[in-house]
Amino acid sequence: MDTTPNPPTNEPARPSGPSPVATVSRSTSGDLPDERPTALSATALRCRYGAFEAVRGIDLTVRRGETFALLGTNGAGKTTTLETLEGHRAPDGGDVEVLGLDPHAERRTLAARIGLMLQTSGLPGDLTPREVLELWRRLTPEASDHLDATDALTRVELDHRAEVRIRQLSGGERRRLDLALALVNDPELIFLDEPTTGMDPQARERTWQILRDLRVEGVTILLTTHYLEEAEALADRLAIMHAGALATTGTLTEVIASQPATITARLSADAPELPDLDGDIRWAGDHRLAITTRRLQQDLTGLLVWARTHGQRLDELQATDASLTQVFHDIAGAPLATAPGDGTRREHR
Repeated sequence: MDTTPNPPTNEPARPSGPSPVATVSRSTSGDLPDERPTALSATALRCRYGAFEAVRGIDLTVRRGETFALLGTNGAGKTTTLETLEGHRAPDGGDVEVLGLDPHAERRTLAARIGLMLQTSGLPGDLTPREVLELWRRLTPEASDHLDATDALTRVELDHRAEVRIRQLSGGERRRLDLALALVNDPELIFLDEPTTGMDPQARERTWQILRDLRVEGVTILLTTHYLEEAEALADRLAIMHAGALATTGTLTEVIASQPATITARLSADAPELPDLDGDIRWAGDHRLAITTRRLQQDLTGLLVWARTHGQRLDELQATDASLTQVFHDIAGAPLATAPGDGTRREHR
């Protein structure tokens, strides 16, 4: 950034088969209206393991045709929430509906309409990708359609490894095979649990493009990921879980709006008193200045005008908007006793 102290110049839906803030009017992509029908919903969802309550009364809605990212700290309750939505366990409280069905009571019917990509699949190492896909096709006879094994492997760019034993595949190739398994029954809704773990950057970007293409086709995607840049790249909306509750929900823009921007610079030892700025001013060692502000342009302009007026040089000047990483770490650092879910949830809907 130029540190010279001058002021700146002025998709169609697929057929059916911790402080409060404002509401969301549209998705990040801007082309998915709120009127889309609901693909899945959880109301006051609670899940327990004995006396421990892993999920504490969350409300969650994912609309048809959107990509929704469920983020959270380790032990936040993401996996338990996913298992309940997928029908692997019954909720201990609240209501859950997926594609108009009770996912636990009607699990077999639902399985024909959804795709699952688990964190670890445990596929037999002696089988080939083609054999696994053919077997999976036979296990979901109720599905209205199936992709041919070759087509599924081609979609994830694994067709050249169709006859290789699974034990010989790299970690990234196994994850792509897991994705092919999630796609083989041509699902309306896909659950993806850490879909790009083990992939190199190039393979990750190719997988992101596959997911973008699926969204264009009207497939609903619910994913969990520890890669915040993955959520930023793919999600129309996202939620962050902490201590069994939803700490914040909304589009990326609205979620990061809860955090201030930052201005940093190093000043000379004889710098005069700073101007009256809207943000919070802090000093670190070596005359380093840090300003946290919700009026970035106004405070940056004020600082630059002050520097020009007083002949001050702003070394190492940086002005940075808030980020998803900043929001995540702010939530992750919240004490459990006052964690979101105890009246401190930020909701953008």
